[in-house]
Amino acid sequence: MDKFMQQMREAFANEALWKEFQTGIWDTIYSTVAATLVACVLGIILGIILVAGEEDGVRPLPGPVMKVLNFAINILRSVPFLILMIMVLPLSELLVGTTIGTVASIPPLIIASASFVARLVETSLREVDKGVIEAAQSMGCSPFQIIWKVILPESLPSLVASFTTAFITILGYGAMAGAIGGGGLGKIAINYGYYKYNYAVMLIAVVFIVILVQIFQSLGTSLATRTDHRITNRAGRRKLRRNVSRQINRDKRSPGGM
Repeated sequence: MDKFMQQMREAFANEALWKEFQTGIWDTIYSTVAATLVACVLGIILGIILVAGEEDGVRPLPGPVMKVLNFAINILRSVPFLILMIMVLPLSELLVGTTIGTVASIPPLIIASASFVARLVETSLREVDKGVIEAAQSMGCSPFQIIWKVILPESLPSLVASFTTAFITILGYGAMAGAIGGGGLGKIAINYGYYKYNYAVMLIAVVFIVILVQIFQSLGTSLATRTDHRITNRAGRRKLRRNVSRQINRDKRSPGGM
């Protein structure tokens, strides 16, 4: 205990270490946000295909295509992140010119999390009331209009909550990446804490990670709640249906309408 308290005092008095922590925090935020944005874009695309392309979806795709897509997503989700990161290090070197550092950890983070986000998006889209989709189909909506103007708006609160979960998961992945050359708080915890048996540094790094998780979890929960209030109340649903109906009528009247 005395050794731990001594390490804590030395850590708080070490200005160079705190500069490392400042850099590590920003590197962690940068890599997590960048990877989350790309993973969410890919995840939305894949999730829409998984839901809309099934046999009873709004735009069915050939069965073999769906089986291959589901198999590929399941394979990526099955590989542990550290192993996957090692496997795609050559891709990081090809894209960013190095396999070490914060930027080099972004491609593995994207590959590891895109399949996870795709399943989250799929689950969120499946929560949409079938009656709303059937109503849109009865009004003559095209598959694109149903996806863009009905399914996505109706599932927005759940999507926001899912993206928050994805962000926190990617933040944890990024911390693990510090074990094999990644940057950020994970690197500090490994290099300055674990390798030097300095548990005070590891604890401080963990505290910063927990603070980041709490901040972004609170922001995500607040945004999901506000979105849920705006979209899923009865008046919001009626307004959504009216907007869809008006848009469909405009599309039908226009020469290039869908």
